[in-house]
Order: sequence, then C-alpha cells, then structure tokens
Amino acid sequence: MTSRQRPTVRQVAAAAGVSAATVSNVLNGTGRVGEATRARVLAEAQTLSYLPFTSARAGARGGTGMIGLTLTTYGDAAVDYTQIPYYADLVLAAIGAAMRRGYLLVVLPSSLSSWSWLSTPLDGVIHCEPRLADPVRGILERRQIPMVCIGRPVESRRGDYWVDTRDEVAVTELLDHLAAAGARRPAVVVPDHDDSYPMLVRQACRSWEAAHGIPVQLVSFPLVPGYPVAEQRAVDELLDRPDRPDALVGVYTDSGTHILRAAERLGLSVPDDLKVACISEDPGYAWTEPPVTTVSLQPRLLSVEAVDLLLAVIDNRRGVRRWRLVDPTLHPRASTAAASTTSAM
Repeated sequence: MTSRQRPTVRQVAAAAGVSAATVSNVLNGTGRVGEATRARVLAEAQTLSYLPFTSARAGARGGTGMIGLTLTTYGDAAVDYTQIPYYADLVLAAIGAAMRRGYLLVVLPSSLSSWSWLSTPLDGVIHCEPRLADPVRGILERRQIPMVCIGRPVESRRGDYWVDTRDEVAVTELLDHLAAAGARRPAVVVPDHDDSYPMLVRQACRSWEAAHGIPVQLVSFPLVPGYPVAEQRAVDELLDRPDRPDALVGVYTDSGTHILRAAERLGLSVPDDLKVACISEDPGYAWTEPPVTTVSLQPRLLSVEAVDLLLAVIDNRRGVRRWRLVDPTLHPRASTAAASTTSAM
C-alpha cells in the first residue's frame, strides 16, 4: 500500500507562484509580504492541506502555538454553546482556520476562574461578544495577550481589533423584506443585554423607522438563565394584544420557534395574519410549518476573519485594518410571503 506523502512548503510555493521563503514568511508572520500574495499563499496551503509544524513555529517565536476562543455571552451560566447553531458554526470554523495556520485553538468556558484566565498559556485570544465592563477583556489586557473581538466592543478603545457582521444591514434587510410583503405594523423582540448586538438592532430599527415612516415596535425580554421562557412570555403577551403587530422578528436562534408557537396558540395564520422572521443559523427553519424566513450572520466567515486578524496582531503584520465587517445573508421563505389572494377575498 502506498502511503500519502505530506505536502511540502515547496509544493505550496510552486502552486502560489512564489518562493519557499515567501511561503515561510506568510505562515510564520515574518518578513514583508503584500496582502494579495499572503492571501494567495494561504489559499494554496489550504487547497494542498499543508500544515506547518506548530511547535517549531511557536518555539521560534517564543510562543505556545495555542490561541483561545472565549464564549462568555451568558456569564457564568452553564450553557452548552455547541447546541446553539451560531456558536457551533463559530467554534468549528475557528478550529479549522487555526489548524490551517498551524495553531491549536482552545475553547475557554465562561466559568474559568480568574486564576485560570491569568495562567492559561496562550499566544492570543478571540473574545466573543465583549460586554459592558467586561471582566475577561480586562484580564487579557492586563496580561498583554493579543486579542481580537467577535462583535464590536461596547466600550470602544484605541487599539481595539474586532470582526463583526453588519448587524444593522441584517435588520434593515428583514424590515425591507417584510414591508415589501405588505407588513405595516412590524415588531422586533430584543434581549436586554450588555453586549453591542441588541444595541445595534435597536439603532437599526429606529433608523429604518425614520427612513420609511413606519413605526417599529420594540419588545424587550431579560437575558437570564432560561431566557427562552422569558422570550416566549414576551412574544405571547405581544401577540395577545388587540393592537398586535402584523409582522414579528426575533433576533435569537429560538425566536422563530417561539413566535410560531404563540401564533398557533392564538389561532393566527402565518403568514396571512402574522409574518414571521428571525436571525438564526438553524437549518431546521427550512422545514418548519411554514418554513421561516431567516437571516444568517455568517459565523463561519466571522471565525475565519477573526483568526486571520488575530494572527496578524500576534505576528505584528503591518498595514492591517483594525476591524472587519461581514455581510449577512437573507433566506426568504413562506413565513413572510405576501398575503394570499384567497385570504383577501
């Protein structure tokens, strides 16, 4: 049986049309290499499944070859993030992107003690959804560990590096889509939380409202352990009002399910009585009854960009922009279709 040989740096160099030294510079974060050349080398390395020897690279830099990924949205609550499609995609994509660059990625639980945050050996950290007065961010800064945030820091500081989805675009596209389908009383259910995401959602709603002259009702619920119960209660109360909305948007992965459940309980037809949409990565919404319109925040792209930006910071790469934005993707489905002609007769 013939064994498969490990791809070599020379093969990557030949495929990318550069020298072996240039490939080494790109993968080691050394030397001066243009962004276009660097991107081409990384693409060919991925195509050939080439991985540098992490320990050798880390040793040459005096590093560990390890980077961390924090998941602290729900504080110290014991949340299984891997069961939430957004975070599952985020974690898997980050692991893959780190491996392709020769790094080991460690997912750091929110329940780590302060000592663990201070003592875990890491070359850098991707910090997801920094919060107001974020304790983790402060610890990492005191340790002078390079950090890139996924999600815009609420308290912006000089020297911040971050990657985020254009959340405002996600909300605007959904509201535009609903208005085009005939909605005139839209509402959005938003969590009370101290990261930037709910704030950006609210700002986008107010901007859209001012631009279109159509009021957008904002309904809040507390983001506490067991938040799905709080959101379900908020949705139930909203749809039980005489002046209920004719379209409802949720911004979390379970939101579409909560809205459909409330509509069924109240005997509301979707989409004729109520149009339903949510921001979610859950593929199951394509198979609900009716299928629910969703917007993807592209967590996989966020992770790839975050890993690349973090390694640029670790390697002191020059000419790197401090922040990057990823475009969301709208998936229109039956839950937001225009009212049927038969229902209007």
